[in-house]
Amino acid sequence: MRAPDGICRSNDTMDKLHGMGTVKQSGHGKKVFLQFLTVVSLIAGHSTVQAAFQLPEGEKITNPIVIGRGIPQKEAYEPFDPKIGRNFDLRNLWIRADLRVRPEFRNNVCFGGGIGAGGNCNTLTSTALSPITGTANDQFVQQMTRLGIGYDLSPDVNFYLEFIDSRTWGGNGSAVGAGGGGGNGDPIIHTCGSTPNAGGRPVCSLGIRAGYMLIRNLAGIQGLGLKAGRQYIVFGDQSLFGHFDWANTGFSFDGVMMQYSHSIMDTHAGWFRTAETDLLQGAPLGSGNPNIAGTGQAKNAAGDADLFILYNQIKAVPGFLIEPFYVYYKNNLGGGDISAQGLGTPKHGNQTRHTLGTRVAMKKGSFDASSEVVYQFGQMGDTAASASSLCGDPGGEGKCLHINAWATRNWIGYTAFNLPGKPRIAFNFDYASGDGRANCTLNGAYGDCKTANTFENFFPTNHIHMGYMDVMAWKNMMSFSGNFQARLTPDDHVELWYTNLHLANAKDNWYRASQGVYVFSRPDNTVTHIGDEVSFVWTHFFMNGMVAFQGGYGHLFPGPYISHNLGRRAVGQDWAYAQLWINF
Repeated sequence: MRAPDGICRSNDTMDKLHGMGTVKQSGHGKKVFLQFLTVVSLIAGHSTVQAAFQLPEGEKITNPIVIGRGIPQKEAYEPFDPKIGRNFDLRNLWIRADLRVRPEFRNNVCFGGGIGAGGNCNTLTSTALSPITGTANDQFVQQMTRLGIGYDLSPDVNFYLEFIDSRTWGGNGSAVGAGGGGGNGDPIIHTCGSTPNAGGRPVCSLGIRAGYMLIRNLAGIQGLGLKAGRQYIVFGDQSLFGHFDWANTGFSFDGVMMQYSHSIMDTHAGWFRTAETDLLQGAPLGSGNPNIAGTGQAKNAAGDADLFILYNQIKAVPGFLIEPFYVYYKNNLGGGDISAQGLGTPKHGNQTRHTLGTRVAMKKGSFDASSEVVYQFGQMGDTAASASSLCGDPGGEGKCLHINAWATRNWIGYTAFNLPGKPRIAFNFDYASGDGRANCTLNGAYGDCKTANTFENFFPTNHIHMGYMDVMAWKNMMSFSGNFQARLTPDDHVELWYTNLHLANAKDNWYRASQGVYVFSRPDNTVTHIGDEVSFVWTHFFMNGMVAFQGGYGHLFPGPYISHNLGRRAVGQDWAYAQLWINF
């Protein structure tokens, strides 16, 4: 018969507590006791019930609460001292790690003046363009620590997790005030800063650089792979997508990438979400929650930003690598959300951007060369009346600005392998389009908003291009460069750069390597020569290459553009760094 407490048993059944012998109960006391046991067992789950007490042969609990894990369920929940690692094999575990300490110095960041909160050397308002007073000199030390843990479940299935700690020496807590550097600052705060950032969150240094599953030969198809989770995206010369390891954090992306490899061609197809307005990071659940922030389109359920990539590598031509690609970037954040520096703001809100391009790389004998051409088209909007009124909807979110942008990156190099030190010399030419109306939403003197033709640099490693001082992004620019490298000894490498820097469009802005505005160009500007950079880097390897020391110095000789647009005589900029890097 079925008892009210949900346990099937005979009237004369006597339950036994596990390990406790026979317990006799009668009447109302027995019923209450069994109901208590049943409630406890149902809360704990089926495995706990069986461990807690024994049932007569043929009897069982018929309605246990089951909290299923995700598939495949190889480990069961246990109340105490769980038996984990049944499938673990130490021989399949591998670890990688590196640690870098880098002091960096930069004098005259703004060529004799002060610097703004956005890294800009002058300010632009609806009525004026003015320089910032002060002296901008930088000196700081950054430390990066990474630990990667990988496990090969099989030759075709891999798990990888990479922790990263990005630390600025003395950077914990606020510089002044209660709990600041003079009190409970860096020496005692080792995880998060004592004060939140502008978004209201504590400033933490420890994070996850990568965390993904990699499945090769998916579904039994030879050469087909799937990588799902946080991962790097590195293609070509890293002009549009790179790891950016010069930064103390680097780039990584949340999404999924499919790859199909063949002897003739490799194909990569991926989707990545770069902005999410429904949930904060680490949210336990999310269905039905309101959007967390934003204006304009960010108020609806589609107020996110997505990146779709189709990248191919054709390997059929000996000595050449041909890489045609397509990128679709859709940013549904409001036009007023990401637009503080005009239409050239990196990843501007309310845009749909298509990118078509091809890179051809060649290496034959002592010569190497590369040529990359990229074209972008689509639509963009902005909340400024001068832009959105084109749609007949002032202050709205229509996409009425036409995108027509392009860029090219080219080099040719020669390496004398037969000479001591194997010296290499190379010449580069880089170009990326700008738009003379890029500031139209900030100041009416730049004209009406009609186009958004400033090239979008996406997520590159700009540090390895156009000189090492990081004063130029691949947007509204033109540069001519010469590069010399040599290995003086088996463990010493030297590199010398010369770069001549110009703007592509005189009325668009000068964008630094981080892609934000460095200097706002005047509405009447006709000068394009920014300056000339000379930089030198020396690297010494020791301990069989597991340790490297590197030092670099650069100087930017200012051109007429800087003085003309900052309204003062420009002073040259100096930059230097040293770094010690350990990796295994």
